[in-house]
Amino acid sequence: MTTHAPSRIEAFIDARPFTAFQRTLLILCFLVVAIDGFDTAAIGFLAPAIRAEWHVAAAAMAPLFGAGLFGLMTGALVFGPLADRFGRKTLLVATTAFFGLASLASMLAPDLQALVVLRFLTGLGLGGAMPNAITLTSEYCPRQRRSGLVTLMFCGFTIGSALGGLASAQLLPVVGWRGVLALGGILPLLLVPVLALRLPESLRFLVARQRPQAQVLAIARRLDPALPDSHRFVPDAASAASPVRELFRGGMLGGTLLLWATFFASLLIVYLVSSWTPTLLANIGVPLQRAALVTTMFQVGGTVGAIALGRLMDRFDPYRVLGLSYLCAAGFILLCATSAASTGMLAAAIFGVGFCVSGSQVGVNALSAAYYPTSSRATGVSWSNAVGRCGSVLGSMAGGSMLAMNLGFQAIFSSLAVPAVIAAAALTLMGVLSRRRARAGGLAPAGAER
Repeated sequence: MTTHAPSRIEAFIDARPFTAFQRTLLILCFLVVAIDGFDTAAIGFLAPAIRAEWHVAAAAMAPLFGAGLFGLMTGALVFGPLADRFGRKTLLVATTAFFGLASLASMLAPDLQALVVLRFLTGLGLGGAMPNAITLTSEYCPRQRRSGLVTLMFCGFTIGSALGGLASAQLLPVVGWRGVLALGGILPLLLVPVLALRLPESLRFLVARQRPQAQVLAIARRLDPALPDSHRFVPDAASAASPVRELFRGGMLGGTLLLWATFFASLLIVYLVSSWTPTLLANIGVPLQRAALVTTMFQVGGTVGAIALGRLMDRFDPYRVLGLSYLCAAGFILLCATSAASTGMLAAAIFGVGFCVSGSQVGVNALSAAYYPTSSRATGVSWSNAVGRCGSVLGSMAGGSMLAMNLGFQAIFSSLAVPAVIAAAALTLMGVLSRRRARAGGLAPAGAER
C-alpha cells in the first residue's frame, strides 16, 4: 500500500481543477450576498413611500438607513470571531435565517421607530452572513484563480442591488413597501435549508480545529474522489489563541489599519450613492423610473468592474490595480457632479463610479480574505467589513445631513472624490509595505495566501 505524506489543504486545493462541488459553493454564497445587495438597494427606493405613509421629512429617514448599517457593523464585529471558533458554515446558515426573519417582521412595523429597530436586527444578521460567505468562498478557491472567483461570487451583491432597485421601483405600486420587505425576508428563508444541506464546512477550519480526519476526508473526496483512507491533512499554520489579537501582531498591524481605511472610504461612497441617489435625482426633477435606471447603472458598473478587476488582480499586483481604480473613481465622481443636466451622460458617469468603486470594493474583500491566515481569516474579513460599515453609516447619515443643509446634487457628489483618493492612497501604501516585508524577511507579500 502506498503511503501518502501529509498535505496542507491549500496545496491540496491548488493542485486540483475547480470542480462542480466548488461551483455549487460559489453559487450558494453568491445568492447570500445577492440578498444583501437586494436589501441594501431596496430600502433607498422604499424611503419615499415610507415617508408618504408616515408623513416624515427626508432628513428623518437617515436613522432608518443608519440603523441597518449599524446592525451590519455590529454583526460583523460579533460573528467574525465566532466563525473562527465555531465554523464558517454554522454562522452563515444561522445569520441568513436571522436576517430573513427580521426582514419579514419589518413588514409589520407600526411606525418609523419600530422599523428602525427591525432594520438594525436585519443588518445584524446580514453583517454576519456576508463576511462568512467571502471567507468560505476564498478558502475553497485555488490560489491562481482566487481573486477572480471571489470577486465573481461577490458580484451577487451588485447584481442583487441592481435587481433590488428595479424590483422595488416596479413592485412598489403593486404591493407597497411592506410587500417588498416581505420579499426580502422570504428569499433568505427559502435559501436556508439549501445552505444547510449543500454547503460544506471549511476544510481549512476543520483541519485547523483538529476535527476527525474522517470528517475532513468526506469533504475532501468531493474535490478528489480517489483520495485514499490513509491520506492525512495538517494545518496550514498554528491556530492563534485569539483571532482578534492576531490582526494586530507583528507585521499584520500596518496592513490591517490600511485595509480598514480602504473599507471605510470605499463603503462611504457605495452607501451614500446607493441610499441617496434616487432622492437626489428626484429633488432635481428626475422621475422615479428614470432615477431607478440611472442608479441601477451604478450596480451594473460594479458588476462589470468586479469581474474585470478580479481578473486583473490575478495577473498583476492587486494593490496597484485597485489603487489606480479608486483614483479613476475620483474622476468619474467629479464627472457625475457636472452631468446632472444630461441623463445619458450622468448614467455613463454613474456606471464609471460603480465600475471603479463597487468593483474595487469587491476586490478589496478578496484581498482581505487572502491577507489573513486561516485561524483569523473570518475575523479579519468581518472586522474589515465592520470598519467599512462605519463608513457606510457615515455615508448614509451624511446624505440626510447634507440635504438638511440644502446642499445640492453637485456639491454632495463632488465631496465623494475625497474618500476615493484616500482609498487609492491607502492601497498604494499597503502595496509598498507588502513589498518591503517580502524583501526584508523572506515572507509572503501581504495579500498572498499563507
